[in-house]
Amino acid sequence: QVQLVESGGGLVQAGGSLRLSCTASGRSISNYAMGWFRQAPGKEREFAASISNGGKSTLYADAVKGRFTISRDNAKKTVYLQMNSLKPEDTAVYYCAQRRGSSVKSSQSDYAYWGQGTQVTVSS
Repeated sequence: QVQLVESGGGLVQAGGSLRLSCTASGRSISNYAMGWFRQAPGKEREFAASISNGGKSTLYADAVKGRFTISRDNAKKTVYLQMNSLKPEDTAVYYCAQRRGSSVKSSQSDYAYWGQGTQVTVSS
């Protein structure tokens, strides 16, 4: 069984930065791609970023490309999302997820395990 716990969310002003972390308990994450998704109030959950098992390949949603960076430390079983130049429209609950496969994917159905989420609020 895999448990994913996100941390690092909070309140930040527009233009600011936050770094989210997602730490897995249980088995190693080194064989699996990981992703970040987000759900804004009243909206569907959407893809933000994905990283392959070894970290060499990444994929970003157009809305975050150039501002967010996904990375991972397999020894620590942790995935990060560095968020810069934050905008009020980035306000959402951010979820970490783990695939059963090793390649990057943007579809939620490709992810098997999910964390509980961490709130990010960007004020204008």
